[in-house]
Amino acid sequence: MRNDKIKVSENIKKDAVPVYIMMKFNILTIEQRDLLLNYLGDYKFDTYEYSFLTLFLWRDYCQVEWCIYKDTLILKKKDDHKGAYFMQPLGVSPQLLPELIEKLNVVRQQDPSFKVLFGDVEESFLLRLQDLYGDRIKYIEDKNNYDYIYDTQKLINLTGRKLHKKKNLYSQFIRKYEYTIKDIHNEETHKDCIGLAENWLQNQKIKYKELIFELEGIKKLFHNLNELNVLGMAVYVKDQMAGFTLGEKVNDKMAIIHVEKADFRYKGIYAFLNKAFVENYLYDTLFINREEDLGISGLRKAKMAYEPVKFVKKYLVDICF
Repeated sequence: MRNDKIKVSENIKKDAVPVYIMMKFNILTIEQRDLLLNYLGDYKFDTYEYSFLTLFLWRDYCQVEWCIYKDTLILKKKDDHKGAYFMQPLGVSPQLLPELIEKLNVVRQQDPSFKVLFGDVEESFLLRLQDLYGDRIKYIEDKNNYDYIYDTQKLINLTGRKLHKKKNLYSQFIRKYEYTIKDIHNEETHKDCIGLAENWLQNQKIKYKELIFELEGIKKLFHNLNELNVLGMAVYVKDQMAGFTLGEKVNDKMAIIHVEKADFRYKGIYAFLNKAFVENYLYDTLFINREEDLGISGLRKAKMAYEPVKFVKKYLVDICF
C-alpha cells in the first residue's frame, strides 16, 4: 500500500538491553483461521485491516506473518512502500502492553527493513500509546490508507442529488441488458470470475504491483470460499461474465467490500454491482467499508462519487525509547 517514506526517530537506542525473546513468526495459512479468529473474530475495528479475509487476501503482497506471545496476537507486515511494521497487538492487557512493546522493539532492531514500529493503527490504539509514552510517540496520518465508509441504505436507494448519476447508470444497465445474478459458490462461476479478473488486469494501462498480487489473492479466495465464509455475487449478460463482487460481514454493523471487478463494455455494470450486492447480501448492516484509495487518483474519484459518510484514519507510529 502506498505512503510517503517516514524518517525513523534517531532517538531509538541501538544498544537497548539485550533481551533475547523467542517470537517465532509464522506465515499466514488457511489452516490457522480458527486459531486466529479467537483474536480477530469479535470484530471491534472500524478499518478493514484486521479481518482474517483481508489478511489472507493480501498475505503475499504484505508478507503477513503472526505469532502469539503471552496470549496476545502479534501481526507483522512488510511491503515496498512502508517497509516492515507490526499491526496493533490483539488481546493485549494494559499490564502487558509496556513489556510487549519493549520486546517488539528488540525484534524490530534486528530487522533493518522496519521504518516504524506500528502501522495500520486506529485512533483508539494511538491514544493508548500516547497515554503510556506521551510526547515520545511520533506518528503521521497514513492518508492514502484511510478507509471509505458508506451508509448502507444510501448505497441501496441511491437517494440524493449527488448519487443521481449512479442511479441513472444502474437504471441504464437493467434496461439495456438481459442479465442474470448468480451465487459464486460453484466451480464454473469460479473459473469465470478468475478469467474476468485476469482480463481486467491485462487491460490496465498501469499494472501496479498491488494489482498483480491482488489477482493471486483473488484466486486463493476462490479456492477457499467455504472455509473463509466469503459472500459473493456474479453477474452474467447473455451467459457472458460481466462482473463480480466479493465481501463479508464482520459484525452486525459493518460489512467490507473486498473485490469488485467488471467488464467496462457493459455500461453501468459497476453501479449495478455496487447497489445489487449490498441490496441482496448486506442490507442488514449499517455501514459498508469499501477500503482505501491507495493514493490512486482514479480510485479516489470513484470512491468519492458514492458519498462516503466518513473516513477511518489510520496511523504509522514510532516510539522514542
